Amino acid sequence: MKTASEFMHWAKTRPRVKYDLALSGVLNLPFPELDVKLSELELHGDNAYGYRPLVEAIAAHRQVAPENVVTISGGTSMANHLAMAALLEHGDEVLIEKPTYDPLLAIAEYLGAKIKRFPRRFEDGFKIDIVELEKQITPGTRVIVLTNLHNPSSELVEEATLRRIGELARDVGARVLVDEVYLEAMFENSPPPAVSLGPEFVVTSSLTKGYGLSGLRCGWIFADAEIAQKIRRLDDIFAASAPNVMERLSVIALNQLPKIAGRAKAMLETNRATLNSFLRERDDIDGVPTRFGTTSFPRLRDGSVEKLSTLLIEKYETAVVPGRFFESPNHIRIGLCCPPENFREGIARLGKVLDELAR
Repeated sequence: MKTASEFMHWAKTRPRVKYDLALSGVLNLPFPELDVKLSELELHGDNAYGYRPLVEAIAAHRQVAPENVVTISGGTSMANHLAMAALLEHGDEVLIEKPTYDPLLAIAEYLGAKIKRFPRRFEDGFKIDIVELEKQITPGTRVIVLTNLHNPSSELVEEATLRRIGELARDVGARVLVDEVYLEAMFENSPPPAVSLGPEFVVTSSLTKGYGLSGLRCGWIFADAEIAQKIRRLDDIFAASAPNVMERLSVIALNQLPKIAGRAKAMLETNRATLNSFLRERDDIDGVPTRFGTTSFPRLRDGSVEKLSTLLIEKYETAVVPGRFFESPNHIRIGLCCPPENFREGIARLGKVLDELAR
């Protein structure tokens, strides 16, 4: 039984660098930029099953009914844990995309699930192959797990694909768990949460990645009312109640999201243009151009990603995420989340390392 995430351990213990292209969440918002008055905060409050103003603010943010909202104080990671724990019994069959975010696999294995995979191939632009997914489904399938935007590639799953997955799940009495944390980084024309497509969908997300608000740990789950209530009661085991001061800060942040999103959008768009230009100019690294999100997942044509990663850190004060953490050893995940001037320099240093390794 897996009891740890190798990726999370690496992320927490890796060397700090000046040019950090390993970040997948927008650079943290400085606290003074969150317009807060001390009088708006309180250590205590009525939040037994969610601070009501926060429940309503999240519901309004994503246009869902409050009874379908479960607030989670541990961000999307804890939301995924609770959602899977509520949907799975020991030995149940779960289908998980490949490549995917390592903790999703770790949670399923920790819960004793029988894990099967369906592909999201680089050659297909990381789109979901419905035919391949359908081949993996059995009458014993209980949960289908995917990320949207895809982590690590930021590829968007189209609504038609989600609807078809929902139909396949419904046919066998399964649920579809969609981690939508990176969908928060689509600041314009963002699709509605997958839970709006039918009761078989369960959605997890948070303010962590798209807005530079990771310190709030403001997460949520959207589910039909029955499942939502089951998750609330399950959370009694893990958390008596959330820190009320953080819930109040989260309400304040949600009310200021247009301003906060403007900062994030400008940073990501500038860095995306830098990255796409870099990928067009190189013949030693292939990438699926990103339209949205905070990450990209290019593939090296030749050479060792581990050598590249080590050299980047030790000689160039730059970091990327080695693709082995996403079951893709020839890839690297590049985050677009640091200040544009640092991102430009980090990308330039990545180019220098590629040139050096080629020699």
